[in-house]
Amino acid sequence: MAHAYTPGLKISAQTIVRSERRLPLMGDVLVEVGNQVSAEDIVAQTDLPGNVQMIHAANLMGTSPSSVGRFMLKKVGDPVEQEEIIAQSNGLFGLFKSEVKSPISGTIENISDVTGQIVIREPSTPVQTWGYIDGQVIEVMENEGVVIETWGTLIQGIFGIGGETVGQLQTIVSSPNQPLTPELIQTDHEGQILVGGSTVDRQTVEFAIDKGVKGIVCGGIDDRELYQLLGYELGVAITGAENIGLTLMITEGFGQISMARQTFDLLLHRQGMKASLNGTTQIRAGVQRPEIVIPLEKDSNSSLDKDRVIIPSALDVGTQVRLIRSPYFGQLGEVTKLLVEPQSLETEAHVRVLEVQLHNQERIVLPRANVEIVE
Repeated sequence: MAHAYTPGLKISAQTIVRSERRLPLMGDVLVEVGNQVSAEDIVAQTDLPGNVQMIHAANLMGTSPSSVGRFMLKKVGDPVEQEEIIAQSNGLFGLFKSEVKSPISGTIENISDVTGQIVIREPSTPVQTWGYIDGQVIEVMENEGVVIETWGTLIQGIFGIGGETVGQLQTIVSSPNQPLTPELIQTDHEGQILVGGSTVDRQTVEFAIDKGVKGIVCGGIDDRELYQLLGYELGVAITGAENIGLTLMITEGFGQISMARQTFDLLLHRQGMKASLNGTTQIRAGVQRPEIVIPLEKDSNSSLDKDRVIIPSALDVGTQVRLIRSPYFGQLGEVTKLLVEPQSLETEAHVRVLEVQLHNQERIVLPRANVEIVE
């Protein structure tokens, strides 16, 4: 039997979540398989080599490259301070000596008798990788990182900005249709991840930043508000490196869109729990969705299936979908019929279509490419 496959967002009340925590280069892994870790724990660390500065010592001292080593006051591996004299020529009868000073603080890495250059490397930068989610270490990648597994709620969004953060989850609106506004944010929301309803604007995000809020999850945002918030247009690449003071995840899309009832109710049910939020979004090769993960105490009746395989999403009658094209953009519905033969559109294109029943009971026919599965 043939199946139709379409992209989808995962919205799961209880599922296995695995997070790969990898260093940017080889380093030290601080945990072992079987260890229980929290989101704030450092699981691996390394040092990023500093930048190098090259000094043309032979030119500065007016000597040949092969003679530079004789005039060095420091040797390879020695630490130096900024403006410290590291080489000095003999001069003429002890006069008119030429000096070479270090432009930076660091370590002498190389002295070349071929080019007459001195290479100084800045101090290394320590890099630490934290757990991100509460869970158990199930795999250690030697000198690289770990894989952490937890049992919990996973909700993926459409778009996000800002990196990883952790905080207590608080829903501060009464319905998925209610926008998040500044007057709803209180001083005691500091350090928390706030859940809104329909939309959020620049003023509210900036107010939340001032109050020390760690993250916001909302249905939609206007692209103009996003531009004003960031100060620049986002390109079609990857987000997550924005340093605006909090992490933002949009669950439905751009514009005035209410959060899906299923998503809102699930977040409301997890009120007060510890959550991990990541706004990183990549929409090209290697698609990555923004996400919120809420670790749970695993039910005794549930089992962690170690061999669980995630397969492409099958589109079938009864599948819950979100419409992603105008004029129904952002609305949710249920597939009621999959038409086998390609149908002709107003554009005269012939494509495969489906019938969807919206929440208001209206039934519409549209191209299969215009929907995504809500898993």
